[in-house]
Amino acid sequence: MTTDTHLVIQPSILYFGTPVVLLTTENPDGTFNLAPVSSVWALGQHLVLGLGTESRTARNLAERPELVVNVASPELWEHVERLAPLTGARPVPETERSLYRHEPDKFAAAGLTPAAAGLVRPPRAAECALQLEARARALTPGGAGLFVSVECEVLRVHAAERVVVPGTRHIDPDLWSPLLYNFRHYHGLAPGLGHGFRSETARATAPAR
Repeated sequence: MTTDTHLVIQPSILYFGTPVVLLTTENPDGTFNLAPVSSVWALGQHLVLGLGTESRTARNLAERPELVVNVASPELWEHVERLAPLTGARPVPETERSLYRHEPDKFAAAGLTPAAAGLVRPPRAAECALQLEARARALTPGGAGLFVSVECEVLRVHAAERVVVPGTRHIDPDLWSPLLYNFRHYHGLAPGLGHGFRSETARATAPAR
C-alpha cells in the first residue's frame, strides 16, 4: 500500500521526461535552421511534433515540408542548451524578445556539424547518433492558436554504427539513450529494468543455446 500524499498543483510546464530532438528545416533564403524541440512522440513510422506557431521551424514546415529530426543524446545537452535562447525568426516576435535573440547560423552557435541528407534538403546534425529524414504531412493548429501539431512521415533513418546491434536493423537500448527534458532539467536514462514482450532487440542479443 502506498503512503504517498498527493497535492493538487498547477505546474507552469508539463515536460515530465520527454525526449529532446533538434529539427533541421529550410529557411526562405535557402539556408537552414536548427531548433531544439521537447514535444515529440512516435507512432510507427510517423512522428508528431509540437511547435510554437510563431517559430521559424513551424513557418518553414508550412512552406517547405522537408526536415531532419536529429535525436539528441545526454552528452549533447550543453549543445542543445546553447540553442535554447536562439531563434531563426527575424524579426524576433515581440512576445519573445525578452527571452530570445536572432541567430542566423545555428549549427555554428551550437558547435554542431551539418552533414548532407540523402532524401531531403535540410542537413543532418553529425553528432547525433540517430537522424531521421522526414516530411511534414499535416499541420494542425491548437492551443487557441499558440501551437501547431505537425505529423511527419519518416523517410530514412541514419544510426551510428556503435548503437546498432551487429548484423541487424535494431538499435541496442543498452548502448543508446535519448536526452530527456524533465521539468526544464536535462537527464539521461537510468539503467534498463527489462524489456517488453514484443522486443526484437532482446531476441537479437540473446545468447545462442
